[in-house]
Amino acid sequence: MTRGASAGRAATALALVVAAATACAASGTAAAPAPAPAGAARLLSTDSLAAWIRRTDVLLVDVRVDPFTYLESHLPGAVYLNTETLRATAAGVPMQLLPGDWYRSLFSRVGIRWDRPVVVYSAGESRNIDATFLVWILRSMDHPAVYLLDGGFAKWKLEQRPVTQKYPAVAAASPAGAQFRPPTATLDEVRRAVASRDAMLVDARSPEQYAGAAGAQLRRGHIPGAVSHYWQDDLEQVGFGRVWKGRDRLRAAYAAQGVTPDKDIILYCNSTTEATHVYFALRELLGYPKVRIYTGAWTQWAEREDLPIAAGAAP
Repeated sequence: MTRGASAGRAATALALVVAAATACAASGTAAAPAPAPAGAARLLSTDSLAAWIRRTDVLLVDVRVDPFTYLESHLPGAVYLNTETLRATAAGVPMQLLPGDWYRSLFSRVGIRWDRPVVVYSAGESRNIDATFLVWILRSMDHPAVYLLDGGFAKWKLEQRPVTQKYPAVAAASPAGAQFRPPTATLDEVRRAVASRDAMLVDARSPEQYAGAAGAQLRRGHIPGAVSHYWQDDLEQVGFGRVWKGRDRLRAAYAAQGVTPDKDIILYCNSTTEATHVYFALRELLGYPKVRIYTGAWTQWAEREDLPIAAGAAP
């Protein structure tokens, strides 16, 4: 099948999913996803997903860190994928991205197709970053229908929705033809941003790590000039789980820090995962046009003693 034909089938599948969600909303059984920028990954509520899996051919991917939690219980039809299979050491630096061929082979093995919507979920609570990491990689390969379950497994289970211990029947998918083009920034580009301030740096780690009071790397602190925006600040407790704040509140919070759509924004964290959560907020939910991730991350920067660092609460 040609890439054009695959894209056409994927668009049809996406149209069917949206139509199903809209029909559910009209019947009062579930709400359709909130609007998102064109071509973006989207948030999906537990109500909508409950309706979708009864009506639509959709693949669920469980990315909780501990595989034994998947064995104990998971959403019906979900396949398991450990996000540590998505990265490895490169040039001595741990936790770096892998080549596109690796991702194509892995996604084929777990049944991810480009003509079928994919819903990714993590534990929720404090591990939303595992789900946004996979969503970011899939979107970097131009998957046209990627969804993030709002609240994750924790919210789903606390709402007493169905879970199972049965494994799904999964047929290997044909490898996707899409190229892996992640929106990344290199070490040299970050160094230039520090020197010239031609891009805005945003640190997605905890305030303690940003300030230099915590951290496992050789040095503690942050890249000079970076502002601190902890990824968990984009979530709030609502009812049974931690879910994303509304777009207006997210937009206001980022704007208050000077993180605005007109800027070239480079995100970083310890190992890319936390930064993908902020990327999801800025690019997928708010539609910021120029957002990249420094995938070498603080893990690479801190080990390079020739590079400057800063400590404390100020940039």
